[in-house]
Amino acid sequence: MSYILIIAEKPNAARRIAEALADKGSLKKHELNNVNYYEFTVNGKKHICAAAVGHLFVLSPSNSNGWNYPIFSYEWKPTFLNRKTEWTKKYYEVLSQLAKGAKGFINAADFDTEGEVLLYNILRFLCNVKDAKRMKFSTLTKDELKESYKNLLPHLMFPMLEAGLTRHELDWIWGINLTRALTLALRNHAKRGFAILSTGRVQGPTLSMLAERESEIKKFVPKPFWELQLICEIDGKKVVAAYKKGKIWKEKDAKKILKNVKKKSAIVEKVTKRKYKQKPPVPFNTTDLQAEAYAQFKFSPQQTLNIAESLYQQGYISYPRSASQKLPPSINYKRILKSLAKFPKYRKFVEKLLTKELKPNEGKKEDPAHPSVYATHETPNLKKLTSQQRKIYDLIARRTLAVFGDVAKRESMNVVLNVNGNKFLLVGKRTLEPGWTEIYKPYLKVKEQILPELEVGQKIKVLKCELLKKETQPPARYSQGSIIRKMEEKMLGTRATRAQILQTLYDRGYINGKSIQVTKLGEIVVNVLKKYCPTILSEKLTRRFEEEMELVYNGKKKREEVIEGAKKILEKILKKIKKKEKEIGKELLKALIEARRNERRIGVCPNCGGELRIIRSKKTGKIFCGCSNYPKCTTSFPLPANAKIRPTGKVCEKCKTPIIQVWRKGKRPFTMCLDPNCESKKNWNKKS
Repeated sequence: MSYILIIAEKPNAARRIAEALADKGSLKKHELNNVNYYEFTVNGKKHICAAAVGHLFVLSPSNSNGWNYPIFSYEWKPTFLNRKTEWTKKYYEVLSQLAKGAKGFINAADFDTEGEVLLYNILRFLCNVKDAKRMKFSTLTKDELKESYKNLLPHLMFPMLEAGLTRHELDWIWGINLTRALTLALRNHAKRGFAILSTGRVQGPTLSMLAERESEIKKFVPKPFWELQLICEIDGKKVVAAYKKGKIWKEKDAKKILKNVKKKSAIVEKVTKRKYKQKPPVPFNTTDLQAEAYAQFKFSPQQTLNIAESLYQQGYISYPRSASQKLPPSINYKRILKSLAKFPKYRKFVEKLLTKELKPNEGKKEDPAHPSVYATHETPNLKKLTSQQRKIYDLIARRTLAVFGDVAKRESMNVVLNVNGNKFLLVGKRTLEPGWTEIYKPYLKVKEQILPELEVGQKIKVLKCELLKKETQPPARYSQGSIIRKMEEKMLGTRATRAQILQTLYDRGYINGKSIQVTKLGEIVVNVLKKYCPTILSEKLTRRFEEEMELVYNGKKKREEVIEGAKKILEKILKKIKKKEKEIGKELLKALIEARRNERRIGVCPNCGGELRIIRSKKTGKIFCGCSNYPKCTTSFPLPANAKIRPTGKVCEKCKTPIIQVWRKGKRPFTMCLDPNCESKKNWNKKS
């Protein structure tokens, strides 16, 4: 008996789709090559639902004529042919086998360009068809999946598919050619040292933007200034007023004012009150969620996306890759809120919200494919979630509720104090009606300084006046949250790719730290590209390609036209690199040597003041920490095996050895000092 084959993007999605659509009592789970698939009927018709595991096909060179460039000949090949992804072969084979007995196909991948490309490749290469019906859904809840099946789209989303194929091809030719060009410049002309040095269409401009900020910080010259603050007592409470004119640039002027106000009373000269409203926040889109999760929990953008994806796969939140800041009424606001009321911590907020008309405060950004990221009516057992999943779920759930909240009403009170002719400003802030802030309170920093009613002419007791010496500060480094926002603002990458681009910059050793610092290697790569082929770093060019892909999506431009235009630009860039290959190679080698030297530095030797470095034993291959003054100084410490070691710049208070951070794949990083016998480690082996 033939059947309709439904293909999902991931195993969890396949299971949920099958459970949602199956006629009562018809669902059967099967296993082939250790891969699960599901057989069931829908209205008596036989269906099978099986899953891919992301892309089962990737772009690869059409021929293997060695590692050279330019290379513009490519084709889609099975992912399992690549090293480290052989495990995808069993999913490839299962889908290939199931396709043979299918009389029709349904695309049930995530509804975006990646999902469309992923399924189109499976359909044409494994199923021998180039079209299928399409399920469109933004959550994996039972209701929405049933509705999606009931209202099947008759065809693949071909405009979305063409835009996705354009992006894949464009990024592939850009990435492989520039990576080979830089790497070969290093390998062919440096003679020693070898590393893969990558750049790409979005990676280059992003690194350049980070390097520009790093340069601003290094060039910054701090300028001293002075501040005066008045410590007063009102109704038995201490309050602080600041000198109204702010920074004082000359010390003698500051001291003169200080002398004038010492032992003088403050007189209230002016009182200004202002009531204002704070609107509820707008719903999360991907970038907003990543930025907020970084600000609250220090989760990297990629980590946030992974956690959100796991919640989506279980039906607890909507699709986490969306540009939208809007919540359509079709998601059934009341049902979601009533479901969230099952949790005691949300119940009182829901009860209050349900007494009024439910109208979300929405942002301007839209997404034709998906609404914003929100908590669905299918709620989790919180005990079964990981601690990280609970944090992200609470953040999204509270945001989902907060957008329906009342405006918060606040009052500010500015009081001008006159002290012997010198004016100081005392600022009070208080909440009149908390509104939505009560719901979102765990993730807000609301400044409250309640001042009593003060009248003009009233005398205020001054306890003391302090003179503070400060310096102007350089621009702040980008955090992982703020750089994702900046990339969105400058149209660099997509909501689905920005986190991975940032991760690649970390993996290549171009940047480090949560407060992002460009490494010496990253710095020199940018400088070399700027010197010899600045087009690679052009934000303008990257934006142009984004606009062209939008035209492809809207049917106003052909994919082939965009790719041919990109090839012509790339050919010019590659000719410039080839011409200056030797100079580029020398400069890159210099960066690589310095980067590797920096990677080995741990800190200062506590015994002789030399430099502690990571050293690999020639005999055993094991790494340890040794002093640069060896053999005069024989100080050494063991280091954890199979781990990345990073210095923190801090020293242990107990043993005075440097503190390092230890990273192991799949585990949370931890910090420790170098001395294995340090007092700080005495409880390490004890069971809790």
